[in-house]
Amino acid sequence: MPDKIRINELDNVAVALEKITAVDVIEKGHKIALKDIHKGEAIIKYGCPIGTATQEIPAGAHVHTHNMRTNLGPDLSYTYQAAKPWQKKNIPEELSSFMGYERADGSVGIRNEIWIVPTVGCVNGNAKAIADACRDLVSDGIDAVIPLSHPYGCSQMGDDQEHTREVLAGLIRHPNAGGVLVLGLGCENSGVDVIKGYLGDYDTERIRFLVCQDVEDEIEEGKKILHELAELCKKDRRTKQPVSKLVIGLKCGGSDGLSGITANPVVGSFSDLMVSAGGSTILTEVPEMFGAETLLMERAENRDVFEKTVSLIGDFKAYFRANGETISENPSPGNKAGGISTLEDKALGCTQKSGSAPVTEVLRYAQRVGAKKGLHLLEAPGNDLVAATALAVSGAQLILFTTGRGTPFACPVPTMKISTNSELAKKKSRWIDFDCGRLLTEEITKEDMAKELYEQVLALANGSCVKSEQAGYADLAIWKQGVTL
Repeated sequence: MPDKIRINELDNVAVALEKITAVDVIEKGHKIALKDIHKGEAIIKYGCPIGTATQEIPAGAHVHTHNMRTNLGPDLSYTYQAAKPWQKKNIPEELSSFMGYERADGSVGIRNEIWIVPTVGCVNGNAKAIADACRDLVSDGIDAVIPLSHPYGCSQMGDDQEHTREVLAGLIRHPNAGGVLVLGLGCENSGVDVIKGYLGDYDTERIRFLVCQDVEDEIEEGKKILHELAELCKKDRRTKQPVSKLVIGLKCGGSDGLSGITANPVVGSFSDLMVSAGGSTILTEVPEMFGAETLLMERAENRDVFEKTVSLIGDFKAYFRANGETISENPSPGNKAGGISTLEDKALGCTQKSGSAPVTEVLRYAQRVGAKKGLHLLEAPGNDLVAATALAVSGAQLILFTTGRGTPFACPVPTMKISTNSELAKKKSRWIDFDCGRLLTEEITKEDMAKELYEQVLALANGSCVKSEQAGYADLAIWKQGVTL
């Protein structure tokens, strides 16, 4: 295996694949200058500028935050150009379907779980107590009983409160839940009667409500409802479903210098396979598109999608400025330790998860994937829990989460951890489900690894579990944007 990799022939830096001693000691995942780079000259990686040299950098030197800066600044002007034709991949018949749970609204779940969704954080403890008392309901027909705790639902105003209601409604109607108990307190702003107005035409047998202040013993009443839901869920059976019913969320966190070389490109190739099969994928983390947004705009299916993408980027930058923050306040300390120097560096690696398929739709926060299939962009921040929850709310039954540093969390739906390097996969085998570090150490192509990942996703859709599910993890985080009363 070589000691470094030059990603694009235009690059003036390479990425170390192992510790290198040259002009400096270069750690794995960090950048090394391939030639003398003069002060003020662009640092090129992925064939694109990722920053500017702040001093003279000799060939063989370490290129990182100490000698380069971001180029991000004022808003750019964008011009629409029709996307280049895209060739779908050939998907064998045996990989075009899965066994899922068809729901009354036509959506399909890959799990048959019972969820308890609090309308307000005040009843989180009650939700957990009811779930703990009903663990014995988990059986061959019921995958889990999960309380989805959160701190909101009251003392919120305007769009902030509206988003909480939309998020809760999206989760209540999620197809991975065969039954849902909506648990209210009784005096909150986003109470049971309010949430009902956000559900539309819902399955009254499968979605049930309980207001704690209205009953003497909410734990006992909750247990009764869960047992009734369990009787319904036990009758559910998996049936053959087309891949077009799958929605897969794409997310990265704890990235390192190999994220854009191994895991993210493999997930991008997977996304192309999923789209070719008629399914849908969702890319989010808008702040981590800054610096690479034009590459996504160039793939807009039509002018309408292009304009929506421009608004998505512009509105998020305005959100940053309204809160007195600079748009380049990224990457994180862990990202930098792994070799990522600027937001452009991070963005160009991050957006590779989208593959090469056209962007068919842009979703606002809490908006669900509709009839249009293909690659979607979703409005949400980069925070791991908030973004992963947003993907689930928008209809993703499964999240693919690439990481170079590792993380154990899970969102309300199965969260598959994909490592960028094999060392992490070995060290954190209890966390990692798929090792893309093998791309550097084994004789396997990106395309073959993507097919392997696709097959594993179908196995998960058919009922196999990811590591975080086995550990019993399921977290919910709502994007808090406004004033708390």
